[in-house]
Amino acid sequence: MTEKVIMLGNEAYARGAYEAGCKVSAAYPGTPSTEISENIVKYDEIYSEWSPNEKVAMEVAIGASISGVRALASMKHVGLNVASDPLFTVAYSGVNGGLVVIVADDPGLYSSQNEQDTRAVARAAKVPVLEPSDSAEAKEFVKFAFELSEKYDTPVIVRSTTRLSHSQGMVELNDRTEIEDKPYVRDFAKNVMMPANAKGRHLVVESREIALTKDGCDFPINHIEYNDRKIGIITSGIPYHYVKDALPEASVLKLGMVNPLPKQLIEEFAANVEKLFIVEELDPIIEEQVKSWGILAIGKEILTVQGEYSANLLRKAIKGENIYVIPSAQVPNRPPILCPGCPHRSVYSVLNKLKIHGAGDIGCYTLGAVAPLSVVDTTICMGASISSLHGMEKAKGKDYIKNWVAVIGDSTFMHTGINSLINMVYNKGTGTVMILDNSTTGMTGHQDHAATGKTLKGEPTYSVDLEELCRAVGVKHVYVINAFDTMNLEKVVKEAVAMDEVAVIIAQSPCVLLDKSPVAKQFCVDTDVCKKCGMCMKPGCPAITKRDDGAIVINDTMCNGCGLCETLCKFNAIKPVHLR
Repeated sequence: MTEKVIMLGNEAYARGAYEAGCKVSAAYPGTPSTEISENIVKYDEIYSEWSPNEKVAMEVAIGASISGVRALASMKHVGLNVASDPLFTVAYSGVNGGLVVIVADDPGLYSSQNEQDTRAVARAAKVPVLEPSDSAEAKEFVKFAFELSEKYDTPVIVRSTTRLSHSQGMVELNDRTEIEDKPYVRDFAKNVMMPANAKGRHLVVESREIALTKDGCDFPINHIEYNDRKIGIITSGIPYHYVKDALPEASVLKLGMVNPLPKQLIEEFAANVEKLFIVEELDPIIEEQVKSWGILAIGKEILTVQGEYSANLLRKAIKGENIYVIPSAQVPNRPPILCPGCPHRSVYSVLNKLKIHGAGDIGCYTLGAVAPLSVVDTTICMGASISSLHGMEKAKGKDYIKNWVAVIGDSTFMHTGINSLINMVYNKGTGTVMILDNSTTGMTGHQDHAATGKTLKGEPTYSVDLEELCRAVGVKHVYVINAFDTMNLEKVVKEAVAMDEVAVIIAQSPCVLLDKSPVAKQFCVDTDVCKKCGMCMKPGCPAITKRDDGAIVINDTMCNGCGLCETLCKFNAIKPVHLR
């Protein structure tokens, strides 16, 4: 009897790779895709790794595919930007073993800097895209993607979204299919993408697009559900469920393959309904193509290109119904904030005191942009803090950046910060780089990386020494300091920013959430000594509050004993309480 279990979408993607006979998986953690690899690692039959970035992960998967095995790369939508170079090329060269790329988009911007649509990138790369709508399909679509990859000699993208990746559904478990390795045969014209060969492969890509457009009409993942034909809706992915909820009487063309589109099937459906709507989150990828064929349809004229959809949104937009929405509870807003005991807060308290501007990066430390710390002035993409600081210096001169630093986390530095630092040194730059080393990839849930000494499987491995690495690329002034040693940190920052050379400050202290043991020490306020000056509240630790009578109190359910508040108090009113 086949077992059925409830799975997250990301868990189901991992199961699909396992059942499909995938042998190699590579990824860089990024919400909402992270849990794919965290679940794949549970299957010993699949080699799985955290790569330093998505480009490397894609190249690892491509290499495995060339050798003749099924391989997977997983990432979030902005990670696909980093991996786009090898993606666009492997679209030309094709595959040997099946090659699948799972990319998780983020409609609604729950954890991202933009809402870009992977389907647009895939169209440019001429790579087919499948889009499941629930956990059961997530598993099956990955299996189907491997089959398509090998049949049509192409990488295949499976597009997810935050809602699908992080929602649960019933999944039927099947046995793993052991796929025989394909032999590697040297094929210079296919695998070496120099101009003369690429010209020939471009013709292959165009022929493949034509074949997929035609054959897609018969793929089981593209199907028509005829009901009342007064309204017809073309949709895919998670929005399919909103359509079924809001308009159960409508006829629906559910697309499982959203690039290339099954043109003949769409034309047939459009001809058999009176009024056609296209419901897709984010960009009008389907809509623009359908309208370009001369088919009348309604889409973004009434629907937004921003954020997630909902059944209520569709009822209002398509049916004109005014939906009563239960008012949300009147609760205070909870702004994003660094955790109690976070070492980044200590660093930012020093930078704030010195009125230093921070060229920021992607990670927990991006929260240094918000009050009361208000240090981070820019955030662009992974690794951009160092490069952008360098650009400022070259544009405005050395004196301009005397009150600036670049702040970057240890995982982000390994991702794309190293090249930026090399560039800074090579091009005779000036500037201070602060590597906020909390020994993990904190923002996505504490994944390891090349400087933590552990692999994705938790096995010990070589740990990159950040100090030695910085010195090796030519940085003469490298400081390693405890992030909570605020007096010494202030001295070092002043010294570094005053230089006319590149300096790197590695502020070290593990993420407070890494240590799962009970807190050994906390702090309390001696109200008899406290002057109520508020200095301890400046860093914005959520464990410290002020009562209506002005008294400062530390919440013992939140205090992690970092001691930052104690260092800030000039009156010795904050004292340690040893718990064990």
